Amino acid sequence: MSVCFAQPSNKTQQYMLHKFTLIIACAFSLTASFAQTQKQPLPDTVTLSLKEMMVLVNAPSKSISQSDLKLRPVGSAQEMLRSIPGLFVAQHAGGGKAEQLFMRGFDIDHGTDFAIFVDGMPVNMTSHAHGQGYADLHFLIPETVQNLTVNKGPYTTKYGDLATSGAGEFTTANALKNSTIQLEAGMFNTKRALVMLDLLNKKNKNIRPKENLYVAGEYKYTDAFFQSKQNFNRTNFFGKYSNTLKNGAELVLNASNFSSKWSASGQIPERSVNDGSISIFGSIDDTEGGNTSRSNFTAIYSQKHKKFNTKSQIYYSKYDFNLYSNFTFFLKDSINGDQINQKDDRNLMGYNTVVTMQNNIGGKPVISNFGTGFRYDNADIQLNRSVKRNFLSETVHGKLNQLNTWVYADESVFLRPDLKMEAGARLDVYRFDFMNKTVDSLSGKTLKAIVSPKLNFTYNLNSKVDLFLRSGFGFHSNDARAVVLGSLQNSLPRALGYELGTDYKPTNNLVFNVALWALHLQSELIYVGDEGVVEASGRTKRLGIDAAARLQIKKYLFLDADLNFNYGRLLDEPSTANFIPLAPVLTSIGGISYKKSSGLNASLRYRYMANRAANEDYSLVAKGYFLLDGVVAYTQKRYQISLSGENLLNTVWKETQFATESRLKNELKPAEEIHFTPGTPLNIKATIALFF
Repeated sequence: MSVCFAQPSNKTQQYMLHKFTLIIACAFSLTASFAQTQKQPLPDTVTLSLKEMMVLVNAPSKSISQSDLKLRPVGSAQEMLRSIPGLFVAQHAGGGKAEQLFMRGFDIDHGTDFAIFVDGMPVNMTSHAHGQGYADLHFLIPETVQNLTVNKGPYTTKYGDLATSGAGEFTTANALKNSTIQLEAGMFNTKRALVMLDLLNKKNKNIRPKENLYVAGEYKYTDAFFQSKQNFNRTNFFGKYSNTLKNGAELVLNASNFSSKWSASGQIPERSVNDGSISIFGSIDDTEGGNTSRSNFTAIYSQKHKKFNTKSQIYYSKYDFNLYSNFTFFLKDSINGDQINQKDDRNLMGYNTVVTMQNNIGGKPVISNFGTGFRYDNADIQLNRSVKRNFLSETVHGKLNQLNTWVYADESVFLRPDLKMEAGARLDVYRFDFMNKTVDSLSGKTLKAIVSPKLNFTYNLNSKVDLFLRSGFGFHSNDARAVVLGSLQNSLPRALGYELGTDYKPTNNLVFNVALWALHLQSELIYVGDEGVVEASGRTKRLGIDAAARLQIKKYLFLDADLNFNYGRLLDEPSTANFIPLAPVLTSIGGISYKKSSGLNASLRYRYMANRAANEDYSLVAKGYFLLDGVVAYTQKRYQISLSGENLLNTVWKETQFATESRLKNELKPAEEIHFTPGTPLNIKATIALFF
């Protein structure tokens, strides 16, 4: 068998695992998470200090700023999601397809149970050709992101569909501190160029200081580390305009365009690697891959009135998706093979508005939020059979018209100066309409609705300790193609979540966060390897512990660690076969960072995922991994030079793993085993950026 690097011995692996376990335990015993990080300017303008951090009443979200993101190896905005404590990201289709996500005991697939937004615009695609909630973030240029705010669990009224395990909101910067030209070069013929230009000169800003306009463009290419070149190309363009008008209102406009194309080696069976037929970086069908594009436009208008504030937004996306996959090789068709082609040609548009009022009722301060909006998806969806990207036959072809409207209200009341209550409810109404052009009897229309109440409490025990109790109902919609046929017991399966936790700051330089949580779901979506799709199963329950910490050792030196344990089971299956396939059990991220406003900055970080069940009876195991990543950067007023590395230990690991039944061309009988995509080996990248 030919591989690109040596496999360490079992004794070496055991020793290293033991050593790293001790490192993690020591780091975790010394460190833990901010109760809530406030928005920070870019790292070249600020020195972080935990001493200034206070334990705040009601801190359900974590705000991750550019100061946190700068010192982490990031190749795309999608990889920024790794910064979310407990959320893991895995790529298994050549870099152009949306990553697979894992959080709070969920194999989220590409977004089924985690809602993602960029400047208020939804990223997830419902009733998508490849999977429910498909969320491709590659249209977002990482350097334009100012903040990533995370809310775990279904506790927030502003989030509806798909926000069962949580939601993440990316916010792009309204203005650039500097114009930038950036060049990157790395292993595997990787190259990237970035330009960000402030289009309003300083003279104009002195006249109109509240007006900003900038554009950004990005190009990336890589062959990647597979034996068959990926030939991955990605281009991004982004522009944003913001202005404070004479009446005090703020207008923000932005537009973006993204396109990519790539080849992929797909998920390979373990047996082919073990018998030497292919290497760990080889392929069975290297004609997988595809192309995709997305163009976005959003407009946000905000205004402060005497007694209330309003914020309204409209958005539109034109989206195209064309993917070739081969999960089972020759299981169904022994002559042509099982390659499939999924297409999604979509128009997405929507509107939302929120009104915020502050009152004083009975001497108690009250903050009220009222929101409403709609989202409309119009898509042409296809599933075809193909051979080496050549059309063979049409399986499904249909027209989707899906409308989601909602209204919500919530009240935040300080029952006492140290006790805050948040109560609210959300109503979502869906109109599902799918016209099947292949088989007319599979067409249909239906109307569905769901109410999601929320109730949260936060008690500020003292200046060092917050206690919180959160609860709420959420949901994820199912694919319209199944909903209109009435074949699902739950078209909008409900999720019930609750958690109890604390934010604790024992000293000025140390902050802890611990939460015990539970989540019950009426219906689970589980990956079916022999079809390359997900299907609805029965009820599930998940219990877990999230623990996190941050420690400031010296003025510029920080330690952080996040540990997440999840216990999940299928409730309608026997105890011998009730594991939730691919659900993460134990994960941890953390590291040490040296952060200054200028000069030398560095970070060394780890990622750990334990073994987990690949199928319901745990007869197949998705192997865990431990990885180290690092960044060293030298920053001055006019330039920055950095060197980043992924998988510094050159670990052989499997990034995505599935229990899949397949048959190879020379096999008489099929076999079910782990199919996987190998993770990146040691990958070094150098970057130089010029500021002007």
